Amino acid sequence: MPGIRIQPVVLISILSIVMLLSSPQLTDAQQVPHPFAVAAQSAVLMDANSGQVLYGQDPHKRMKPASFVKLLTLFLIFDSIDQGQILLEDTVWISKKAWRTGGSKMFVRAGTRIPLVELIKGIAVVSGNDACVAVAEFLQGSEQAFVDRMNRKSRELGLEDSKFQTVNGWPAQEQYTSAMDMAVLARAYVRTYPQALEYHRLKEFTHENIRQRNRNVLLWRDPSVDGLKTGHTQEAGFHLLGTAKRGEQRFIAVVMGAESEAIREREARRLLNYGFRNFVAVELFQKGEVLAQLSVWKGVEGRLDLAAGEHGVVTVPISQQEEVSWRAEIPERLMAPVERGQTVGHVLITSNEKVLKDIPLLADGEIPAAGFFKRTLHAIALLTWSQAKLLIFTFLLLSAATGLFFYLKQRRPRRWRKP
Repeated sequence: MPGIRIQPVVLISILSIVMLLSSPQLTDAQQVPHPFAVAAQSAVLMDANSGQVLYGQDPHKRMKPASFVKLLTLFLIFDSIDQGQILLEDTVWISKKAWRTGGSKMFVRAGTRIPLVELIKGIAVVSGNDACVAVAEFLQGSEQAFVDRMNRKSRELGLEDSKFQTVNGWPAQEQYTSAMDMAVLARAYVRTYPQALEYHRLKEFTHENIRQRNRNVLLWRDPSVDGLKTGHTQEAGFHLLGTAKRGEQRFIAVVMGAESEAIREREARRLLNYGFRNFVAVELFQKGEVLAQLSVWKGVEGRLDLAAGEHGVVTVPISQQEEVSWRAEIPERLMAPVERGQTVGHVLITSNEKVLKDIPLLADGEIPAAGFFKRTLHAIALLTWSQAKLLIFTFLLLSAATGLFFYLKQRRPRRWRKP
């Protein structure tokens, strides 16, 4: 029987359809249909509120990060401020090493002291490599110690395709990241420290009478854009990490490896507009809102409220917003003791049978174990009918055996001793 020949184009089309139909959820960038190609090596569009990835083009490709590294440097600066380690008003001494740092510069002078807030502006607005080194030495004593802290923070954030060797993105052999990791980093950064955007949206910065413009040209092109970072090296190409907010929606667009500044700006803006025009956020419940109740056995109280562990918001295509729903998955019964905040179940947010988000259900109170008598009663009540029948049969059998024993003992003839 002659073999059936399938044209390569037909085979590729069939495989593509199968992959799309088998996609379990929207959150994996590699499973999102791409209505257009981005003129760059890698790209991601992420909803900042829900964390969902709405577009991904080779999102996990490892690439040289260039100045994207500075976003993590700024993250650690704000961490230190939040922890009370430093203050915005602190002055930072400038070393010769910081002064000699090449590349994009804020133009700090060795031996001077500069307010930390000015160095933050110098990093966020004009991408000052020298400012990054100065801050690293101020916080950790050396650039290498700060890099070690950066990599620890990277692991905490779950950045799986990133490794950092410099504080400013200066080319290094084993330094890399991905568009997906940068989107995750940017989302965590703007959600943890929204006040940082006050610096990223500045269009220019002046130090030592040297005025420089923000390298993120999107700030002039789109009034909803308020960040976040650009990057470029000869090996990496042109990067842009942009974020914009319109109403309650915020999107994060990452473009890596474009061939020019104009292309990276055009493609980042294209991704942001695609998000705002085609997707809508659907809010189902708030974090901490009680969504279910559960019976608790062997405890001092018998009912437990279950609250959402996260904000119940998802982003879906505008045409699907009416199809979004949620359901709680909880155990049939729960045994005391129960601690406040303990994960008891899950809330699944779905659209057309696809799971968009899995949110933990947490105990909204504490229920200690009851006393021995109540626990015993509950243990008996929890027995199934078959177990109960076995227990009753065993009890009757033991009762009968005990009664027979005493009956035979009474009927037993007594032996009389001779006087």
